[in-house]
Amino acid sequence: MSAPADIVVDGRGLEPPEPMELVLAALEHLQPGQRVRFLIHRQPYPLYDLLRRHRYRYETTTLASGEFEIVISGP
Repeated sequence: MSAPADIVVDGRGLEPPEPMELVLAALEHLQPGQRVRFLIHRQPYPLYDLLRRHRYRYETTTLASGEFEIVISGP
């Protein structure tokens, strides 16, 4: 049985707090083995703090465009 497809959240160009609200809503629906792929135009430092506090794992990659992709998996 394969893992469920990643949930993609595109927060590029949105004003705070909308990107964080979208990611938090996606995390509520995260299933075991599933990840959230979050695209954003700047580093979401407040989100990193929240993810650490709730023991989510995440990895940030800087894209060629200068934007960021944060891949988040469950605690």
